[in-house]
Amino acid sequence: MRFLADLMSRVRNEDEKICEGGGAKAIENQHGKGRLTARERIELLVDPKSFFELGVYAAHGMYEEWGGAPAAGVITGMGRIHTRMVMIIANDATVKAGAFFPMTAKKVIRAQNIAIENRIPTIYLVDSAGVFLPLQEDVFPDTDDFGRVFRNNAVMSAMGIPQTAAIMGMCVAGGGYLPVMCDHVLMTDGSGLFLAGPALVQAAIGQKVSAEDLGGAAMHSAISGTVDFREPDDQACLARIRSIVEKWGYRRQSPWDRKKPVEPALAAEEIYGIYDSSPARPYDMKEILARVLDGSRFDEYKPEYGKTIICGYGRIGGFAVGIVANQKLHAQQIDHEGKKRIEFGGVIYTESAEKAARFIMDCNQNLIPLIFFHDVNGFMVGRDAEWSGIIKAGAKMVNAVSNSVVPKITVIVGGSFGAGHYAMCGKAFDPRFVFAWPTARYAVMSGDSAAGTLVEIKMKQLERGGKKLSEEEKKELYESVKRTYDEQTDPRYGAARLWIDKIIDPIETRDAITQALEAAALNPDVAAFGVGVLQT
Repeated sequence: MRFLADLMSRVRNEDEKICEGGGAKAIENQHGKGRLTARERIELLVDPKSFFELGVYAAHGMYEEWGGAPAAGVITGMGRIHTRMVMIIANDATVKAGAFFPMTAKKVIRAQNIAIENRIPTIYLVDSAGVFLPLQEDVFPDTDDFGRVFRNNAVMSAMGIPQTAAIMGMCVAGGGYLPVMCDHVLMTDGSGLFLAGPALVQAAIGQKVSAEDLGGAAMHSAISGTVDFREPDDQACLARIRSIVEKWGYRRQSPWDRKKPVEPALAAEEIYGIYDSSPARPYDMKEILARVLDGSRFDEYKPEYGKTIICGYGRIGGFAVGIVANQKLHAQQIDHEGKKRIEFGGVIYTESAEKAARFIMDCNQNLIPLIFFHDVNGFMVGRDAEWSGIIKAGAKMVNAVSNSVVPKITVIVGGSFGAGHYAMCGKAFDPRFVFAWPTARYAVMSGDSAAGTLVEIKMKQLERGGKKLSEEEKKELYESVKRTYDEQTDPRYGAARLWIDKIIDPIETRDAITQALEAAALNPDVAAFGVGVLQT
């Protein structure tokens, strides 16, 4: 219990450090301009305690040669304005004047993609110096780079997703297109909106003009007509946004069933004492689920078959959900020849893959969102597994996950390795959200497995050349590989690269899933379900 609580405490401390942005001096500088910081703006914009931040670890440990970029210099997340859910994307001007690093663009695009998938109205609080020029080649050209932001603005508008932009500082060069492609444009006095600033204009065409005359709020409000609302300061601007949002109409509701939420019968805090990452002490995933599901009620599907994956129906936050979860307890299984065998917890066998594939298809047939709980080592290997058709069964599961049309939400509890990660709806399979506990581990294989494999390969390479590794050299190579893998399997490494949307406290798992389901409920459109060719 202490291990998990201590780990979560360290994560919270890191969160707090990241939330300081560019630090006290940069915050003081922002205040000196008469402007609020991005976090202060969000606090005034949303209903109290309604902001659910995403991507706080983006760029964590990256760009150290440039002084770092806490949270990638942009704050994203879902909040409520007069109880209506919105996606917020706010440049943090305390981090390199809000400049776009490569991960900044990717984080904005991830937030836009979440908004697109779930039809979440989006509000941009713009205060950015534009592209971080020393890294322009990694920011500018590709499909997940800066230009995609504007493409998404246009696509979201065509889809009928409301977008509001408030220019609350600098908005220059290509970045100037973002607010103008939104439904509403607000601008505070003292801000600037132009394709080229005064210095560049003078260099390019020899014209001398002040920033205010070139692209100030007064000019854009009265002369160019670009701005819909000119506001004297940040507070007035944020109050205006709240006033506009409060008058929005309502759209069609989604088909996902929801009843009045019921708290679990068992305390979430007990998760700390249930979860155990040690293979020597396997835990019962059903005990975790009992502390997440409404009323701790669970209708388990095929409980006596394919026991290393748990499938079943329940409710979370009132929403009907289908659960697909890895069971860490070892189980006894009888094969087609009547022989008993022990199946290892966290491993996907033929029977469990077939059960999960069928269950996933049933949930799509009956319009039930899917929640995946990962603690998976991978698929079973060996002669018996191959003879049982493990590849065919795994392919069925991957096919069903790939073609699912209901919302999919992924929670990485422990290990999430190899093809098991894919089959359990990893990032490549379009889950609406990916959450991870601080105990999550995320890679092709574990550090121990990778180190053992690579040492073996290295030994064989040297043996072919007539050389041998000493025991000391073997140990050194093993430890070196393991250190690298352990660092890269840490959830903070994945969250830094946006493979994970949010690292969550295990006792807040239910709240995080509920937030995600409430977002998914904003999109009423469900495509026709089909899986194509399945090997039987």
